[in-house]
Amino acid sequence: MSILRRNTDYALRAMVNLAGHYGGDVVATRQLSAEEDISYQYAAKIMQLLHAAGLVKSTMGSHGGFSLARPPQEVSLLDIIKAVQGAVSLNDCFLDADACPRRSTCVISAKIAGLQEYIEKSLAGITLAEFATDSMSEHVNAPKEK
Repeated sequence: MSILRRNTDYALRAMVNLAGHYGGDVVATRQLSAEEDISYQYAAKIMQLLHAAGLVKSTMGSHGGFSLARPPQEVSLLDIIKAVQGAVSLNDCFLDADACPRRSTCVISAKIAGLQEYIEKSLAGITLAEFATDSMSEHVNAPKEK
């Protein structure tokens, strides 16, 4: 079972790419698609989800594309996950209080709630800036082709 789905991985890669352009040019979906090895159709769908969540801004026109709506240090991994795959939950009872009639007395729910909180705090504490910094370090330290 994958906690982070493929579309979330693609969204994260696209966001890291945009972070590398933060404050500069917009990035076209075709460019993101090519640079991140994501099909154009899939990249377009992911960018729509990120735009709907307010994580990216779009610029229309022949030189249009996408840019981050907020600085990379203000975008968390949790923000990106929620935008693409919805709320992170270990169990349905955390998404819907009415999902289980035993929730108020459930010892399992009480223990899992702590883990749920830990996961959310951990994901919220990892910023896009951290991924972008790591990505830039990789490019700088990558072996040069001869």
